Amino acid sequence: MFNKILIANRGEIACRVAATCRRLGVKSVAVYSDADANAKHVAGCDEAVHIGEAAAAQSYLRYERIIDAARATGAQAIHPGYGFLSENEDFARACEAAGIVFIGPPVDAIAAMGSKAAAKALMHAAAVPLVPGYHGDDQDPTLLQREADAMGYPVLLKASAGGGGKGMRVVERSEDFAAALASCKREAASSFGNDRVLIEKYLSRPRHVEVQVFADKHGGAVYLFDRDCSVQRRHQKVLEEAPAPGLEDGVRRAMGEAAVAAARAVNYEGAGTVEFIMTGTDFYFMEMNTRLQVEHPVTEMITGLDLVEWQLRVAAGEPLPLGQSQLSITGHALEARIYAENPARGFLPSTGTLKHLRMPQGVEFRLGHAGQRASVRIDSGVREGDTITPFYDPMIAKLIVHGATREDALARMKRALEACEVVGPHTNVEFLQRLVICEPFASADLDTGLIERNHDALFSPQQKPVREALALACAALLGREGGAEHGASPWHALSHWRLNSGFAQTLSWRDVESDTAFTVAHTHDGGDETLAYAGHEARYTWWCGEGKDEYGATIGDKRVRGRVFIDGDVFHVFCLGTAMAFEWQNLLAHAADAEHGEGRLTAPMPGKVIAVLVEPGAVVEKGAPLIVMEAMKMEHTIGAPAAGKVTEVLYGVGDQVADGAQLLVLEAA
Repeated sequence: MFNKILIANRGEIACRVAATCRRLGVKSVAVYSDADANAKHVAGCDEAVHIGEAAAAQSYLRYERIIDAARATGAQAIHPGYGFLSENEDFARACEAAGIVFIGPPVDAIAAMGSKAAAKALMHAAAVPLVPGYHGDDQDPTLLQREADAMGYPVLLKASAGGGGKGMRVVERSEDFAAALASCKREAASSFGNDRVLIEKYLSRPRHVEVQVFADKHGGAVYLFDRDCSVQRRHQKVLEEAPAPGLEDGVRRAMGEAAVAAARAVNYEGAGTVEFIMTGTDFYFMEMNTRLQVEHPVTEMITGLDLVEWQLRVAAGEPLPLGQSQLSITGHALEARIYAENPARGFLPSTGTLKHLRMPQGVEFRLGHAGQRASVRIDSGVREGDTITPFYDPMIAKLIVHGATREDALARMKRALEACEVVGPHTNVEFLQRLVICEPFASADLDTGLIERNHDALFSPQQKPVREALALACAALLGREGGAEHGASPWHALSHWRLNSGFAQTLSWRDVESDTAFTVAHTHDGGDETLAYAGHEARYTWWCGEGKDEYGATIGDKRVRGRVFIDGDVFHVFCLGTAMAFEWQNLLAHAADAEHGEGRLTAPMPGKVIAVLVEPGAVVEKGAPLIVMEAMKMEHTIGAPAAGKVTEVLYGVGDQVADGAQLLVLEAA
């Protein structure tokens, strides 16, 4: 086993690898950029080395700096995590040349599976089932259009060197092909430095099922069963589970054996994932990811194994710890990816400081030996007070649960999501809550179009306990203003407290999400309190809980408890499994107006301008694409809100823009 390794990554995967290193007594070295100087993964390692500026291209993708850091610290091996350089054959080759072990597959295996087209040819030779498609070298747009037309629509365009849903487009009609191809190639070139694409027949309502494989340097190879990753938005996974529900034993075994055959075809070593697309009981090879996957924890939960430990042992030359006959499945596991993003705005990334972050009770990582499983596990690379920046993936945490059955795991996931509290950037927590209880997911009617097909149910406004949340907000305000929250003297209070007499006060609130105004009348008379809201009046009592930010209230005969995080005049209430935010309309404060003029087009997120499609003087129709932005590895096109004339373009290609920045001026027709 190694004495010291360097982790060439950041965030939750760097923290995850460091946790295994600590358990095994292996020292770990972190690398960090300007933006990550105080990051959690830096604090979690034994040593840390600064490698560059905030942008990944100037830090985490500069592998010569990473190798220099490994040399300087005496690290014997480098763990690449996932993303960044994890599947970069040049990096693996440079590690080999420097005499440093790359904790991953051989360079030839990375190269073979790095090109989707080449991988398809290898899988065909290895008798692994393939989806019909075009994987040729000729990238002439006319030829590609002809191949797609002959195949029949819909078709799927995929970046040959891609992954993670980048450089991927579904094309429904022949007349849309050229535009989709150009966009796909542009995104592929930006993300992977290679604009080559392949075309596949797009299968309707397919499942995305993948198999975890492991191979050693001694000819051993096993599969550690399967995961269903069908629940996706924009081809990126949202919920994963293991094992894949509803697979017959024969299909599970056949898929596992096909995955091992795929690994053996490229003389694989280490951890890898073979991804299949399924319709019914038929499965087809999609690609092989030559690294550890984001969703590897669900496999760890059902097998009781530490996959990072396996990676280290295999890279150190040891044989696989277990053979195929010794592997088994126990229970069911689910993983939800909690992102800083806004589902209501097309899942646009959200940035900002995590002013308040509270995860459900669980453990960050604990496996060790088979059977030592936590029912709730949190893998996270951020802490309260950290900032989600536009430079990296906006993941806040991975929430993983394990249960004896899928139903047990679902119930545990529902409760765990209800306990998540985040204040700062927008998150997808409430979307995940709706997703895990929606009928298709609950009944395991899974396919990659599940979210879009159930759009109305998943995105429609949800009924929330407004009265109860308002009561807790009032409790927090009265506690703060009355001094009761901290045991302060009422003589110093700013509230309407009176000695030996009653009082009445009107509390004005604004629901931050819906911009709805609420007027609450609070009356205290001879020891009795009442609360009036929306024409209803009820007895009201409130109290401060024992824990920080905990409050309780009784409204009539209903008793409610919750937590309230106060950020200035905004009261974030977490109760009954929901989150609401109310702004106290403090009459002593100045109201701020933010009006946007007609024709003003603003950035929906912080990011970089990668294409300007119009010039001043251009006359455009409603919906015409104007500017393309990129942030957090996502591309977003700004369209014209109405027909008109572009009078001024305020940013050029390569410029960084802030969220809400005006991009151009459009004079309405």
